[in-house]
Amino acid sequence: MAAERQTAMMETGGHPAVSVVVPCFNGGAFLPQLLDSLARQTYRDFEIIIVDDGSTDPATRQALAALDPSIRVIRQNNKGLSAARNTGIAQAYADLVLPLDCDDMFAPPFLAEAVPMLLAAPADVAMVLCHKVLSGAAGGLLERHFNRFDLLFANPVPSGILLRKSCWQEAGGYDETMRDGYEDWEFYLRLMRLGYRGVTIPEPYLIYNVSSQGMLFNQSSGKHAAIWRVIRRKHAPAYRPLAMWRLWRASRDGSGRDDPGHVSLLRAIVAYLMAVVLPDRFFSMLIALRRRRLLLGGHRPAYTPHKIEAPPVT
Repeated sequence: MAAERQTAMMETGGHPAVSVVVPCFNGGAFLPQLLDSLARQTYRDFEIIIVDDGSTDPATRQALAALDPSIRVIRQNNKGLSAARNTGIAQAYADLVLPLDCDDMFAPPFLAEAVPMLLAAPADVAMVLCHKVLSGAAGGLLERHFNRFDLLFANPVPSGILLRKSCWQEAGGYDETMRDGYEDWEFYLRLMRLGYRGVTIPEPYLIYNVSSQGMLFNQSSGKHAAIWRVIRRKHAPAYRPLAMWRLWRASRDGSGRDDPGHVSLLRAIVAYLMAVVLPDRFFSMLIALRRRRLLLGGHRPAYTPHKIEAPPVT
């Protein structure tokens, strides 16, 4: 694997076309399958950067120490997911970066399709995303998309995307104060307000690990109301009624600038009013219950990958 990547980088002047940035905090158990998924990428011109965000687990520290020398390991005190991503991207050699959580994986065709798509896209396209297959505590297919109106009310964009590093720099990186989750949602809102957008590969190439003990259920969902209020305050101009109405009209005009929206105007109004009127604890509880029902309750349609192999998450 290392020799293949080195050959590919030599052909492009010694610098990789893509930097894969993997934050890791006590996630050593997931590294073998993540690295295996990268080894199976049909596109080979990339480097791997793993940011050890102050791991305390001895097994993780041993796994990181035993990695192939071609993999760059950057160590820092524990600062959270946003800071780990920012550290890795800041030190990336490539103009295109792929933030990838250590418990997630990509199917072999992703980079081969995403890289030429992003390089050929207009300058206002900041990222390429794809649908995802759920693994671990959940199963099924979850479609992902970039729609500017939907982005105000939920995060329809996965954390694993192929991103222009210049757009990350212009947006100011991920907000390192957001240590309870939704940092990628807020980052995408900043990109959207700068005039950027994403394009979608309509294939389930991202294999997304769902854990009932993970950040989404244990932190983000329980604090959903408070975190979303912070997001609304940070992006107050986008949440003004007239601005939301205009964005809803613009994102559904058939121009092709946005993927089809999934959040209806009525649903958006109800969600906004509930967030304003209901106590934080009650609103967050409703969000958490809905997520658990959709992701962990077996209500998603079964999906058998036809182009990928998804190793079980242990």
